Parts: sequence; structure tokens; C-alpha cells
Amino acid sequence: MAILNKGQTFSDGEQVTSTKLNTAVDGATFASGAVDDVSTQLSGGAIIVKDGGVTTAKIADSNVTKEKIENVANMKVLGNTSGSSTAPQEVSILDEDDMNSDSDTALATQQSIKAYVDGSSTNGFTPTYYNGGESVTFPNGLIMKWGVDVISSSGGTVTFEQAFPNACINVMGVESGADQNGGFGLTAFSASSFSVNPSSPGTWHWQAIGY
Repeated sequence: MAILNKGQTFSDGEQVTSTKLNTAVDGATFASGAVDDVSTQLSGGAIIVKDGGVTTAKIADSNVTKEKIENVANMKVLGNTSGSSTAPQEVSILDEDDMNSDSDTALATQQSIKAYVDGSSTNGFTPTYYNGGESVTFPNGLIMKWGVDVISSSGGTVTFEQAFPNACINVMGVESGADQNGGFGLTAFSASSFSVNPSSPGTWHWQAIGY
């Protein structure tokens, strides 16, 4: 079965010239015998690969490397941030210690994430202390306050040096000393203070939780 279609046909006794030889080569095309019509087919005399000729095994060949597929620009990865199915595209990798761009289509470097967390008093892992030494704000926004006050048996109100920004959730107290027979007697609390009416006077160590 012929593989090539000649670009020039010669007759017996015909003179062979350079022009005719060039035509025979330059005008040649592949014949039907050159393809199997399963993995390859003819297109205008040329051989093209059909879908059946592209198999998983051939794609996964070790000779197919990332370097042979595409060069990726610096600080980019291939991905999809379109919100729907689409061809892979270059996605930016941002190295911003303050996360200032606030992008919802870019990735952050490990270094910038660590720097942002370590340097943030609100989102970081280091608690923030109120200057007066009365309270501490934890990374999740929870605030804990504490103090020591002398409260008479007739009761009293303790006002926080700095009020909770939103609300006080709970207040607890314990009497100082070895006796500790009195009850704390919490009667009310708010973002700025709490009131108690203990069963006996004394020095009370208290703790309040809020946000």
C-alpha cells in the first residue's frame, strides 16, 4: 500500500531534470496507507493526530514535563479563580506583610501570612494589654478584666478602668484571705461596671469576661 502520493510521475524514456525531481519531492503528499484512521488521519495530504491517538498513558509519559508545557511567570501559579470551569490561567502570588491589597483572586506567601499574624494585635497570637494593666484582649476578640476591691457588706459598684467595647458576659469573684465565708453576691453587670452585695465585707478578687 502506497504511503506517498508522488508530486511528479515519470514516463519511460522521459528526460529527468532537476525541476522535475524537485516537483516530485516538493509536491508529494501522504497517501491513505500512511494513516490508520484511528489514531491518525489525513488532512490536505498531511498527517494529523485524531482524538483516539491521545491517550492517558501518552500524556502521563515521563517525557512530558512542566518545562515543555509552558513557562510560568515569576510569582505565578496555574489555577482557576473565575468561579466557574475554565482553562487554567496564571494566578498571582502576593508577598504582602500587611495583606493590603485584600485580593480574593491571589495567593499569599507563607512569609507574608506569618508576618501579618505576628504583627497584628487583633488577629495575631500576642494578647494586647490595656495600659492600665486591668485587662487583656485575646486574638479572637475576647477580653478578660480583673481587679481587687474592698467591698462592704452593704454592697458597692466596681467601675472598669476601661469599659468593654460591646458587652460584659460574666463576672466572678472570690474573697481574699483564709476565712472566705462570704458569698460574692453579684447583683448586676454592664459593659462599664458591676454591682455586688456580698454577705460579708472584705477584699474581693474579681474577674470579668466580655468582648
